[in-house]
Amino acid sequence: MNRKEFLRASGLAGLGLSLPFTKAFAEEEPANNLASCTLIPTETAGPFPLDLTANTTFFRNDIRETQQGVQLNVKLKIVGLNNCGPMSNVRVNIWHCNKDGLYSGYDNAMNVGQAGLTYLRGYQMTDANGYVNFTTIFPGWYSGRVCHIHFQVYVSSNYAAISQFTFDAATKNLIYANNSSVYTKGADPMSIASDNIFSDGYQYQLCTLSPTSSGYEASLEVAVQGSGTTSIGNIDKETAKNMRLGQNYPNPHSGTTTIPFSLIKAAKADLLIFDLMGRKVAQIDCGKLSAGDHEQQISLGGLGLANGNYAYQLNVENNNGRYTDVKIMTFK
Repeated sequence: MNRKEFLRASGLAGLGLSLPFTKAFAEEEPANNLASCTLIPTETAGPFPLDLTANTTFFRNDIRETQQGVQLNVKLKIVGLNNCGPMSNVRVNIWHCNKDGLYSGYDNAMNVGQAGLTYLRGYQMTDANGYVNFTTIFPGWYSGRVCHIHFQVYVSSNYAAISQFTFDAATKNLIYANNSSVYTKGADPMSIASDNIFSDGYQYQLCTLSPTSSGYEASLEVAVQGSGTTSIGNIDKETAKNMRLGQNYPNPHSGTTTIPFSLIKAAKADLLIFDLMGRKVAQIDCGKLSAGDHEQQISLGGLGLANGNYAYQLNVENNNGRYTDVKIMTFK
């Protein structure tokens, strides 16, 4: 099965992902050079708007649960194809197999007993610089596929991009050899070039793999369709007919920050704050508001919260229904 057949069989047909040829792979090409962005066709759109109150299981940066393996920190930077600038507030999903080559959530002859489980799956939203970070384990491998990690970037309800990344063989198999009591299947027998997904080229899907004090870090720069700016968001078309959520300012911030939003018609509104593990840490009832522009000032320090990235979600209810949008802020 080739890549296009795989994507079609997975229901992932019709859109595009682009991955830049960064300095990790070609020193003469800077990562922010427009020419470094290369479009790779892929195929499906994802659901929007994002509602963290309905998705707390997978909104998390640590996706390990109880899975054993060498710690792997995944760092992805999402940029826009048109200018290679960072795209903030886009949703990024990752998922991969465990040390034994099994995926959570499925039960079949090749993946026995994993139905109902949720390990090694999660999503985050990019910060002001286009980055998302996940804590996971180094994946194992299974027959017919080289070791890999899936990821999907949701830019809007009309456009999402999906791909996979892999690792250089020498470092990967060294990790397996040095941790043979955990990775009991031994070295990955496949080469990247022999894998059906990567056989048509993988230079834009080969991450940079570096050792850290806790394990390893995998980093990759990913360009998707659109222009990167620090204010791009994921406003769904129907949501935009009823409300618009702006980027807080200043951002990053160290004291009080202001969250702007506008209502197309009168509505009840509330603002929720989540940490990156999907835990709701604050809720502000904004009351019944008239149509027009509004602002809500908050102090995360005053709420007793630590420095870091937080998701803020605006929920709006009017005669048309309930609408929601989410963005990321950075508290220093």
